[in-house]
Amino acid sequence: MPSQPVGVLRRLIPAFAVLVLIVGFYGAARLPEASADTRASMAKRYQFTEMPIALPPGLPMKTVREVNPAYEHIKSWISSVGAAIAVNDLDGGGVANDICLVDTRTDSVVVTPAPGSTGTYQPFVLTPSPLPSGPAIAPMGCTPADLNGDGWNDLIVYYWGRTPVLFLKKPEPGPLSAASYTPTELVPQAVTTDGLYRGPLWNTNAVAVADFDGDGHPDVGVFNYFPETQVLDPHAPPNVSMNHSMSHARNAGGAHVLRWTGATGATGATQPSVQFQEQPAIDPAYASGWTLASASADLDGDLLPELYLANDFGHDRFFRNVSTRGNIKFDLVEGERGAFDPKSLVMGHDSFKGMSIEFGDLSGNGRFDAFVSNITESWGLEESNLVWRNTAASPEDAKASMAKGVAPYKNVAAETNLAWVGWGWDAKMADFDNSGHLAVVQACGFVKGEINRFNWLQELAMSNDLMLQNPEMWPKAVPGDDIAGENELAFWAPEGNGRYANLNAELGLAVPIPTRGVGVADVDGDGGQDLMVARQWGEPAFYKNTAGNRGAYVGLRLYRPATTESTDGPIGTPAYGAVVRLTTADGHTQLAQLDGGGGHSGKRSFDVFFGLGEQGSQPVKAEISWRDTSGATHRQTVQLTSGWHDLMLTDQAREVTA
Repeated sequence: MPSQPVGVLRRLIPAFAVLVLIVGFYGAARLPEASADTRASMAKRYQFTEMPIALPPGLPMKTVREVNPAYEHIKSWISSVGAAIAVNDLDGGGVANDICLVDTRTDSVVVTPAPGSTGTYQPFVLTPSPLPSGPAIAPMGCTPADLNGDGWNDLIVYYWGRTPVLFLKKPEPGPLSAASYTPTELVPQAVTTDGLYRGPLWNTNAVAVADFDGDGHPDVGVFNYFPETQVLDPHAPPNVSMNHSMSHARNAGGAHVLRWTGATGATGATQPSVQFQEQPAIDPAYASGWTLASASADLDGDLLPELYLANDFGHDRFFRNVSTRGNIKFDLVEGERGAFDPKSLVMGHDSFKGMSIEFGDLSGNGRFDAFVSNITESWGLEESNLVWRNTAASPEDAKASMAKGVAPYKNVAAETNLAWVGWGWDAKMADFDNSGHLAVVQACGFVKGEINRFNWLQELAMSNDLMLQNPEMWPKAVPGDDIAGENELAFWAPEGNGRYANLNAELGLAVPIPTRGVGVADVDGDGGQDLMVARQWGEPAFYKNTAGNRGAYVGLRLYRPATTESTDGPIGTPAYGAVVRLTTADGHTQLAQLDGGGGHSGKRSFDVFFGLGEQGSQPVKAEISWRDTSGATHRQTVQLTSGWHDLMLTDQAREVTA
């Protein structure tokens, strides 16, 4: 009979074995990071100069929102989203140098020229008047889109407390102002006599614009967070709720996919208009996660974009587009789990905390990868960002895989060193040094204060799901409390070995203020991608790309002919969903698309941009795939020189003068 110490040791052997495995896996995951010297050398490729974004004077400032009485003890948590930024060509000047900003300090939607641009108008505020509104309604984001096809970019403003409002641009040249837009309901509402909104209480945090059914016109996806309740009304009954689960929540506001059905331009006294029809495009069983972000990209080459929903609570969802003309339809597809894959690192089986989604050719192999931002705070809800590498050998391979219900993606966040950052939010991929390789800019941070409350939130996350739905069970988060408030904007630059290093400190971007939305555009047409961020309860920031050693580039502005009458307007309407495969003389292939607006609360411009790297200024080959305004598909290969090009896409691609 063994002695007592030996018996104890035998019983502890399994525990020791598990501990050894954990330590081993941790060491493998936490690969060595780039040294300070390496980061300093890498940082020489980039340079940004911070510039202020002009705002209208005299706007009243605040630091927290009024909320439903049931949320009063977590009002800082409820007030943690809403800062947003989008950049595009709003004044018809041909360059994406206009900003639409949602500033939580003022709960206002501001249109303003990008710093250093040629914009000649003064910053102004957009309000839905004369449409009904109310004090318990707050804007959450702004998405540029040419909705009626007249060539002028309109604005979709989405809110907590009401359905989105379309600000349709009047076809008038000249300086922009609030009078340049006609507020229009996305979802028709009953007329009210007192000006108070009484329609559906949508609480929206994500909007995607894309030609989902392939008819040549932009459709709109609206994805809600809270259920249809009075979240921001301090005088409403406390009949609100929270998520009923962390990983399996299905009690959110739901997905609404609206198909474009018709539009008119402005003629004489007639205002511009557009009509949409909601369709049951997504199975309700997969459409009620607490969505914070959405994005679309065509994986299988049919020019019908797939759709990804990043859910804060509940699994993220990836959908194959199986739409037909006039009928938008998405089928759920999920990743395949290997023998050594943790369940939460398989697409569609993640536990929770999907904060943003961005598609791009991150691997530089001519396929759309995806980056999902998550909460990865050390010693606090730490999981992993998700870097979904596209494993399909070709679009045809992706099509065959998705037809079987399998998403062709594998998570490579740890091996690329992109797994951990803090409390992540919006993310954008862009080539800031024109090297031909994408960097990733990631907003970070939650609630800034003086008293660290992360341990309370950690306890909640570990509690029984039955407790979560009741707001009273959530730990206090009020002004003065801090949860990941010192997180800084991250700038992930490629090291050249498949891994990325965060150069935020070296580039002067490490400001300890929570950020939410990220916008990217070349606002002055000089061939350098500029960067801008919306800060939660802080001043927005514009970072001018001032690097003097940038390489050559090809920038494309892709248009289709306007489908409604417009006088003295832009040369055409954006070619939604157009995909460009660019190949340099050395065989390097890059892939990019005209993105109608993905992510959390930041929107990039419609420009399709490629850095040429070592290729230099030699001509390159670009294969362009698009749908014309009738929905017919086309594909054409053109030779392009370095610089900016404006292309009109009809039955062929031809260069035009903006």
